[in-house]
Amino acid sequence: MNIDLNHVNGHPRPVSPIGPEAPTDRPPVNTDRPGMNTDRSTVNTRRSGGKSGEDGGKKPSAATRLVGLARERYTFVMSTDARPYAVAIDGPNLALPLRGKTGVRQRLARLYADTFDGDVASQSALADAMTVLEGIAEDNDPVPVHLRVGSTPDGRIVVDLGTADGRAVVVSAGRWEVVDRAPVLFRRSGAMAPMPVPVRTPDGLALFHAMLNMEESAFRQMSAWMAAAWLPDIPHPILTCKGEQGTGKSKTAQMVINLIDPSPAAKRSQPRDEKAWSRQAFTSWALCLDNISTIPRWLSDTLCKAVTGDGVVDRALFTDDDVVVLSYRRVLAMTTIDAGALAGDLAERVLMVELQLIDGNRRRSEEELDAAFAEARPAVLGGLLDLLAGVLEVLPSVRLDSMPRMADFARVLAAVDQVTGWQTLPDYLAASSNVASDALEGDPFGTAVAALVTQAGAWTGTAAQLLEQVQPPYGARPLDWPKDATRASGRVKRLAPLLRSVGITVDDTQRSRDRTRHKLLILTRTDPDNPPASAPSQPDQGSLWPEEPPPEPEECPPDLY
Repeated sequence: MNIDLNHVNGHPRPVSPIGPEAPTDRPPVNTDRPGMNTDRSTVNTRRSGGKSGEDGGKKPSAATRLVGLARERYTFVMSTDARPYAVAIDGPNLALPLRGKTGVRQRLARLYADTFDGDVASQSALADAMTVLEGIAEDNDPVPVHLRVGSTPDGRIVVDLGTADGRAVVVSAGRWEVVDRAPVLFRRSGAMAPMPVPVRTPDGLALFHAMLNMEESAFRQMSAWMAAAWLPDIPHPILTCKGEQGTGKSKTAQMVINLIDPSPAAKRSQPRDEKAWSRQAFTSWALCLDNISTIPRWLSDTLCKAVTGDGVVDRALFTDDDVVVLSYRRVLAMTTIDAGALAGDLAERVLMVELQLIDGNRRRSEEELDAAFAEARPAVLGGLLDLLAGVLEVLPSVRLDSMPRMADFARVLAAVDQVTGWQTLPDYLAASSNVASDALEGDPFGTAVAALVTQAGAWTGTAAQLLEQVQPPYGARPLDWPKDATRASGRVKRLAPLLRSVGITVDDTQRSRDRTRHKLLILTRTDPDNPPASAPSQPDQGSLWPEEPPPEPEECPPDLY
């Protein structure tokens, strides 16, 4: 047998051959070495059990401990828009989000460190705990979660003061009181600020009126609007402060919003898109858009939907098929110089109050006005709550002979008039008619259509014929002038409420008698106070559709309407 000598540690050692010639009768190596551990059954027995406690059992993980701490101190609910919240068992009736800077996650992280001698829970442990708590919340039926204002099943109105102790104001028929714990569940956002505790004084509203350069009629309408702003289940018109520069529009709107729903940013700039607007609206009950000069079509439609109720569905972060829903109905205010910026459908949803120019000897500094407002604010809140309590007492019995566009708000104004002896409802209806006229004057195409019908008394034809017949002002077409018959037809439909306010009815249910069956627009001049009960019958089309063979298909005008 060949023996190779390799030097190992300075000493020669025979090396056995490798392969099938290797001997198989070698004795076991080191079997008689003392202290050799030959029993493998006891190797790493502790390692297989992980971390162990003092009793030898497995130590609970940080996520398990976090879940235990949370379940001892909170109950978990799911809101009606599928958002999980935690509510402190021994605390205010506030819905805390599970994640975020003001959520339960941050509070549990601190509580964990305080409970376990400064031990810090890892981010993964916190994430695992939040997932478990979200599953616990899903086991319960959805519950309504309110923002600043809510209502109880028996019809009481609850206003969250926004303070750390969770106090709220409960308003019922004929009375209101401050309670330590709200009877409904509220959520809060970073856009909210606390309200002062209201006080009962007989001159609360008069103190506020003294700060504003506003006529009595306009102030009473605005006061009724502010009291109605705490009614969560009705649409509210958009309070629009109008006036020239130097009338204090922005300051007035800021004080109004800070009475209803205080915020560090009571005045907002015009949002850049619908998603940015939805995020703003979801975090505030009342908000103001300041210095609006032009309103794009998408924003006009969005504001209209926010008044009556709107919702946005978006994809949830880090998911493929899950969605989040932002649903809201909001109380809105804005400031503007020209009501002509309002579109027809938006003009019907505004409450216009005009401010007068402030004389130089009556103008006060910003600091002086803020101090006066802060001092009078509890009394003003008390006056508004007194007005709301009186409205709740008489509102069930209020009936109107005719219902305007904002019918629920009109009933509130009628209740205010019954309680106070004011005339807010007639003043509101008259102001709404003026706003519609101003908005129509701000639309060149609508003005041209109104002039055509006023001159002719009635007009019937297709949208293409209307576009050919109306003339733009000064002979030059503005940028927003309809470019084709389709857009002209849509514009007339949008202008129908404004045209109706000046006594022009629009009917687009009729079609021509010839075989082309073109849709017709029938514009009729009527008395704006006595509109017709139904659309007029179709007039004779002899002059518009002469009896002659129809043209060839390639020569037919497109059926644009």
